[in-house]
Amino acid sequence: MTTDGLATVTDATTGTSGSGDAAAGTRRARRIRPTAPAPRPVADHGTLTGTGRLLRFMLRRDRIRFPSWTLGLTALLAYFANALQLVFPTAADLEAFSAFSSNPAAALLMGPGFGDAEPTLAVFLTSTYGLYLIIGAALMSILTVVRHTRLEEQSGRAELVRANVIGRHAPLTAGLLVAALMNVVVAALMTLLLVGLEFHPAGSAVFGASVGAAGLAFAGITATTVQLTAFPRTASGIAGAVLGAAFLVRGLGDMSTAQGGDLGWLTWLSPIGWSQQVAPFVDDRWWPLAISIGCFVLFAALGYALAARRDLAAGLVAPRRGHASAPAWLSSPFALAVRLQRASLIGWTASLFAGGIVYGAFTQAMLEGFADAPPELLVLFGGEEDLLTGYLAMMGLLFALTSTIYAILAMQSLKSEETDGRTEAVLAASVGRPGWLGSWLAATALGVVLLLGSAGLGTAIGAAVSTGEGELFGDVFVGHVAHVPAVWVTLAIAAVLYGALPRLVALTWFVFGYAFLLGFFGPLLDAPDWAVELSPFEHIGEYPGDELSGVAIVVLTGIAAALAAASLALFRRRDLITA
Repeated sequence: MTTDGLATVTDATTGTSGSGDAAAGTRRARRIRPTAPAPRPVADHGTLTGTGRLLRFMLRRDRIRFPSWTLGLTALLAYFANALQLVFPTAADLEAFSAFSSNPAAALLMGPGFGDAEPTLAVFLTSTYGLYLIIGAALMSILTVVRHTRLEEQSGRAELVRANVIGRHAPLTAGLLVAALMNVVVAALMTLLLVGLEFHPAGSAVFGASVGAAGLAFAGITATTVQLTAFPRTASGIAGAVLGAAFLVRGLGDMSTAQGGDLGWLTWLSPIGWSQQVAPFVDDRWWPLAISIGCFVLFAALGYALAARRDLAAGLVAPRRGHASAPAWLSSPFALAVRLQRASLIGWTASLFAGGIVYGAFTQAMLEGFADAPPELLVLFGGEEDLLTGYLAMMGLLFALTSTIYAILAMQSLKSEETDGRTEAVLAASVGRPGWLGSWLAATALGVVLLLGSAGLGTAIGAAVSTGEGELFGDVFVGHVAHVPAVWVTLAIAAVLYGALPRLVALTWFVFGYAFLLGFFGPLLDAPDWAVELSPFEHIGEYPGDELSGVAIVVLTGIAAALAAASLALFRRRDLITA
């Protein structure tokens, strides 16, 4: 074949010939070339696609937590209502006690005290104990939103969910809907309970809505905090700090109002204050709840905006990059446990010290406010003769219970370390199970000492400056630190539950709630002795109001050590939970 023939064949393959018209060949090639199908447009799923399915899934996961929170808060209200009917059987008894509510001391511990002129059981119940139900609803919302958003991202489950047809904002929306539904159920159950107790329906509805609205406001706030950090503990800690600040600001505003001061406007800066300002069974004002709803909408919208600006499983505040190599002192499991709790310890220590300064600084004002308090209330502080030391002793109990919260959260953090797979990596090295759990318990136990010491130092400084009695300093400090063994017992109970099964650690909150109720309301509600003695905080003595019991300190420390040893044995026998 000649080169001309080869050229002719080659040209034929391209639809042209050596002697033909090139344009005509091109037209023929276009006629026979197969046409590629046009690309289909990619489905544009909305940012809320799949919210309904996620909501059903979250409700399925919360099939125990949902009724536990909602029914628990309602049962607490029912307990308060029935107990007050026994303590104040006549209107005269109730009137004598309600007269105290107009002073600064009651304003700090209870609220603004609406309806003191014509007290009723409904007014006293909601104005005195409503504050603590509001705090409970706020905690419920904070933990629920963190659980279904930031915790899911850290564990990696959110990435698997988002691999399906799920919109970017669907998880946050579903989590907020779960929290909102829980608050609606709490509001409805409390309303029905109060109506069932033959309280006025309008006031019952206002009070129930005020509790739910406060929880809703903190759900919105948490929707923002979960965008700031990549860690669930930090996100819940920031939201919890906002709750603590709201309590403190509200207390200062209400105290100023009771004293005729000019700081009453501080109450309106607190989501807790908004709910208390509805004045159930007195004014029945609905409009303050609009501020709570607005707070929810504002912070939820901010949460959506911030979520669009970050990567999945990341926070807007990037974690600080660590060093290329660890220092020698970090080579032990105890040092690692301290390092992991360092940020929480610093924040809690500073907060408790500041809180101690504030509460100590109001010692003199509290004494003046309690001067005309009824005997039923003075029994909380050891009687009229021991009012000063009784108040300072109660502050020690308050900060001891606050430190207990830190201890329980620390054990729940250890649970997260295990379920997220980091404990497995630690144990794969030369660290044994008893060494790891024991180091974590030791770091937490020493942290409790640090927290109570800082709180005692702050309260001692504030009380000494407020009253001008410098000799109070040592007694107040010792009275705070003396509660350490009781907190250790609660920590050890949480460790035993963790050693048996990590998900059981949450049961320790019942121990905390029981101790809180008996510590602050047991004398007022005339709780039986056997019920009081079940609390680990009722044996050492509230110094300087009571004498310290050295035997109780030794026994409680021994019980804590025994429970800690049991937790180590249980932890060695079970399998790790890595998913």
